[in-house]
Amino acid sequence: MAEIVNRIANSPIVTFKLEDHYPEGERMLLDIKEVLFHGMILREKDFRQWIKDHDWSQYQDKHVAVFCSADAIVQSWAWMLLMSVLQPVAATVVMGDEEQLEKELWRRELEQVDWAAMADRPVVVKGCSDRPVPSAIYAEATKYLLPFAKKISFGEPCSTVPVWKKG
Repeated sequence: MAEIVNRIANSPIVTFKLEDHYPEGERMLLDIKEVLFHGMILREKDFRQWIKDHDWSQYQDKHVAVFCSADAIVQSWAWMLLMSVLQPVAATVVMGDEEQLEKELWRRELEQVDWAAMADRPVVVKGCSDRPVPSAIYAEATKYLLPFAKKISFGEPCSTVPVWKKG
């Protein structure tokens, strides 16, 4: 009887698991809507007082998305003030919503990957994950892989969807 050979295990295929690069840390959202006068107007004096009185320690080492859910004009200086008090305590501060925060956290993680280790090899970006991976991050990973990989596929090594092949 012939020996059973696992061709996938012996192949040059690299399986890239995005979930292995999940950005750890607690996320927090800071909506400044409640600080607006009548939910519509940002008044400098009130805003500065709120900044002075607010407990910024709750954001210590957290990933924070700062935004305004109200349909109001928020002056640029207000975002600058917020950054000046959050940056010293938070791990990350993004002026935007939760989705923008996640994209920034993932982008930072992907910048740390040794993409050159996948040079001239077929790469399968694993599709299933036990952790949430935004769809945009699959595109971001592809962007990083393009200069290095010989071939990029999506899915599992035994069942892939071809994405790109070096010409």
